[in-house]
Amino acid sequence: MSLMHGTPSATDRSPQTGRTDPSDDTLEEGNLIPELLVNPLEDELGSARRAEPCVLVIFGATGDLTRRKLLPSLLGLAMDGMLPRGFSVIGFARREKTSQEFRKDLASAFDEGDEELLRSFEHWQDQVEYLRSSFDDPDGYQRLAKRLEELQRERGTPGNVIYYLATPPSAYETILHQLTDAGLSREVNGGFRRVIIEKPFGRDSQTAQELNTKVRAAFKERQVFRIDHYLGKETVQNILALRFANSIFEPLWNQKFIDHVQITVSEAIGMEGRGAYFEEAGIVRDMIQNHLLQVLTLVAMEPPISNEGDAIRDEKVKVLRAIRSFGPDEVRERTLRAQYINGYFGDQPVPGYLQEPQVDPLSKTETFAAIQLFVDNWRWAGTPFYLRAGKRMPRRATEVAIHFKRPPHLLYGPGDDRVAEGNVLLLRIQPDEGVSLRFGAKVPGPHFRLRDVRMDFRYGSSFGDRSADAYERLLFDAMIGDPTLFARRDEVQEAWRIVDSILDGWTRNDQIVHDYVAGTWGPDGANDLLGTDRAWRRP
Repeated sequence: MSLMHGTPSATDRSPQTGRTDPSDDTLEEGNLIPELLVNPLEDELGSARRAEPCVLVIFGATGDLTRRKLLPSLLGLAMDGMLPRGFSVIGFARREKTSQEFRKDLASAFDEGDEELLRSFEHWQDQVEYLRSSFDDPDGYQRLAKRLEELQRERGTPGNVIYYLATPPSAYETILHQLTDAGLSREVNGGFRRVIIEKPFGRDSQTAQELNTKVRAAFKERQVFRIDHYLGKETVQNILALRFANSIFEPLWNQKFIDHVQITVSEAIGMEGRGAYFEEAGIVRDMIQNHLLQVLTLVAMEPPISNEGDAIRDEKVKVLRAIRSFGPDEVRERTLRAQYINGYFGDQPVPGYLQEPQVDPLSKTETFAAIQLFVDNWRWAGTPFYLRAGKRMPRRATEVAIHFKRPPHLLYGPGDDRVAEGNVLLLRIQPDEGVSLRFGAKVPGPHFRLRDVRMDFRYGSSFGDRSADAYERLLFDAMIGDPTLFARRDEVQEAWRIVDSILDGWTRNDQIVHDYVAGTWGPDGANDLLGTDRAWRRP
């Protein structure tokens, strides 16, 4: 759930969760801005607005996304008592299965250690069924319409339906067209019809615009939920709370005090059988166009006028519009692309990208990219934002590092490099979600020696319970109709405008593809983007 939802009291939470609250001695009344921050003493998925009874129709339900993400997230919501009464799931896919076989396949996805989830699924599985049809068969959609009417009578779902397109993007147009022809996108009798679309939202500005046109022909924008699971992660949501609910940070959140910002996504894995997909995408399309630019907008946006979804998304769009498209010379000077070559991960040898299955041996597709961006507005004029994403790096990590400017006078001597480094506010998005602040402190003893120390906050140790999975929050938000954490049409278009100028510059310039050894932090040339007095963090 997004940060903007209100929550019930701790005594209102479902008894199934078994969750306990920490002592309320940790917070004092009046220290929070209620509109922008969920009280951490209350259930993070609780809401004054309960989800109405509805049906979730998953197109492509036999795919990996349903087994790995959607089903566990729905079960997490069920265990927390967050699914509405009468909630049902219909899997819609082409494989020949019965509902019983579909449930059995879903149950087989749980590991031996997931006994609690498996027991929950066994209790809940009667609400899951399967409808076999190809995506282009009108008869399948007529049978779906009939079943939705039956469920409305049987389980009291007042025409409320969410369609989840868990399919390759190539199937979107067909499904949207068939839903429209069958009258399944039309809202009647006060019920809602919504559609959740997985990334990628196109592969460039033109295809994104074409997709948006097709979506708009079937659904109104308020019915469309473009899902980017990064926006459901706790630390990503907490960026707004950190900024706007704490007066110690926001006055410093500008070009006067911040030297630069680094946003890093490093992945330890290589292609893992996805070589064909990655050849078409590359790391810029796969990670930077959506995940990293979305995080950047939350870091750089102005305070919204309210906690409404569109008020927040308005400010995010303004950030993207303030980023200029890249000219050919700027692409050469402010971007770098690279591919990993064979190396080691731990003590295991791993192949280079060009040796991966389904990869063209002459490919120029980037597995690593580093980009310098500027947000040309009053708050951020002249402050660089550095975005970096790569595969086959030493560890999996996603973080935002806010580097504050160095002290203007080295009080403790010009040789004290530690104090010269400046303070860093670190937002860890994965895998260990939390926030830390680095600052200088005097080492005990007779001499004035400084050492970096940290104040550290970790979600797991501070709140003593699991954070809801990103898909849990986003699915719940779609059920209650909160669009805050979903990408709007104009956000998608502006992000593609920026990325297109980079990709086009690489093609026009025939820009060199650097290499880096698998298991390292990327090519040496990436440091050149930061200049002589800055360096990339190593998560």
